[in-house]
Amino acid sequence: MNNDAIMVTGATGVLGREVLERARRTGAPVRALTRRSQLPDGAGVTWCTGDLASGTGLDEAFAGVRTIIHCATDARHFKKDVPAFRHLLEAAKRAAGVEHIVNISIVGIDRIPYPYYRIKLEGERMLAASGIGWTNLRATQFPELLDMVFTLLAKLPVVLVPARSACQPVAPGDVADRLVELAAGGPAGRVPDLAGPTVYGMDRLARTWLRATGKRRLVLPVLLPGKSGAALRAGALTAPSRALGRRTWEEFLAGKACDRAE
Repeated sequence: MNNDAIMVTGATGVLGREVLERARRTGAPVRALTRRSQLPDGAGVTWCTGDLASGTGLDEAFAGVRTIIHCATDARHFKKDVPAFRHLLEAAKRAAGVEHIVNISIVGIDRIPYPYYRIKLEGERMLAASGIGWTNLRATQFPELLDMVFTLLAKLPVVLVPARSACQPVAPGDVADRLVELAAGGPAGRVPDLAGPTVYGMDRLARTWLRATGKRRLVLPVLLPGKSGAALRAGALTAPSRALGRRTWEEFLAGKACDRAE
């Protein structure tokens, strides 16, 4: 069996789809993990059925895999992420060929005490202590996440956003490029963060999103209390010195406007 395969977890997600496409272009054997019914193979990808939450099917899926690019997460049921990551690490250690796990994480998780961020930080610690070669990349927020948040907020007459807070959206494709590049190299530990090309105030992001989607709402910046609010005002969601992403927020919104016009 070929022991040079790349496994992508979370391969049907926003980031995972982009990673899968780029991994396929490398010419290496590529596998994708799904907990649903196994999808048909094709375009250089072999689909494997396995469930990170229960650990079932992982031994078979990881056999012959050298590198795992771990994109799977569930922000809505994030308490499952720690046991899922534990199952992944245990199965990777049982698989003789796994030499490298490339993990995607989030800029600011060590500064903002959100429950989901604490879970992501615990995952980083587990990875570092696993005994397996590892690389960890933190990225800023995806435009798709902001789109989802603003869609929910715009259900009300007033869109509330954190005051004096900034965000630096980065395209999933740009993050996927970097993850596949890291997977091609050896374990590097925590690598420098990756951020989008521009830092925006949250109020500006909301207003430009509203214009692109044709919604009329008042945007009201609100001063958030506590450590989370202070961290946001200190720029915890941004990494200005790592503005290496190429696709802009405006390009994302242009796509939204085109979808609306069709």
